[in-house]
Amino acid sequence: RVAQGRLTPAGRQRSSAPLQVLLSLNGWYSATYFLLEAFIFVYKVLLLPYPFTNLALDVVLLFLYLGTEATRIFFGSKGNLCQRKVPLSISLALTVPAAVMAAYYLLLQTYALRLEAILNAILLLLYAAELLLGVLALVSFSRYRC
Repeated sequence: RVAQGRLTPAGRQRSSAPLQVLLSLNGWYSATYFLLEAFIFVYKVLLLPYPFTNLALDVVLLFLYLGTEATRIFFGSKGNLCQRKVPLSISLALTVPAAVMAAYYLLLQTYALRLEAILNAILLLLYAAELLLGVLALVSFSRYRC
């Protein structure tokens, strides 16, 4: 096979299919998570005595989460498919602030509903699996040089 003017031996496919599937799944889950969290905030504002400063912080963090997550998934997918270390490393580095935001919504927000606890626990499990598969893919990319 010829790739970018160089011959690559057959069987040297280093991109991770499980990581790519997980990134794609997490993209859909993140979009669903964002919408559910937005609706949950509306519910909490209407029914609970939610302080405005706490609400503002939670909403700003939710939009920050959306930007971080979109960037993380984009770089992770491109780094995995193109077998590049730098974009995949950026994605793995962005996993840490994304996980911190999920932990905030799980443990530290003013009112945490059971639904939010379940959503954030699933999100943290996805991050753990992506981190493991991402590190394995990064090691695979570092091991072989074209």
